[in-house]
Amino acid sequence: MLQQLRPALVIFTALTLITGVAYPLAVTGIAKVLFPEQAAGSLIEQNGKIVGSSLIGQSFSDSKYFWSRPSATAPMAYNGAGSSGSNLGPTNPAFLKTVAERVAAMKAAHPAQSNPVPLDLVTASASGLDPHISPAAATYQLERVAKARNLSPDQVAQLVSAHTAGKQWGILGEPVVNVLELNLALDRVPAAQ
Repeated sequence: MLQQLRPALVIFTALTLITGVAYPLAVTGIAKVLFPEQAAGSLIEQNGKIVGSSLIGQSFSDSKYFWSRPSATAPMAYNGAGSSGSNLGPTNPAFLKTVAERVAAMKAAHPAQSNPVPLDLVTASASGLDPHISPAAATYQLERVAKARNLSPDQVAQLVSAHTAGKQWGILGEPVVNVLELNLALDRVPAAQ
């Protein structure tokens, strides 16, 4: 029995050191060299205080801010430690009810808007933490934000345009707007008198 136990312990110890110590240290080191911002959490700092991460969505409910995509994380929304989707399919009655409620809330908050509510304003992403909305979702909210801040719609549209990122590497995905970064930029614009 001792003959079998010794090789098993040696292999266990070796694999623990390789996969539990060496590999994580190597990956972390490479990440810190090649992608220092992402490896540090892509944190956004304002006035010496960390206000969030450009990779994790946040809740905004004030009319003077652009609203984020809904979150499905538990036990609370936008919980970075609990990334998860709702796992409800597109024909699930609970999902359809939730989406209908969100559509009604969006229409109530934007009574002058005649366009359909963009999908990303009423459905959560797979992770429940998506920090981005589509340019269409930002445009849908533009009039409300401009009015609440006493800014012209053109001023707000310019900010949305400035904070719209194109497709990744020019080919992958769709253009997106980072909601936290856009809202922080809005806070730096003085209101018209």
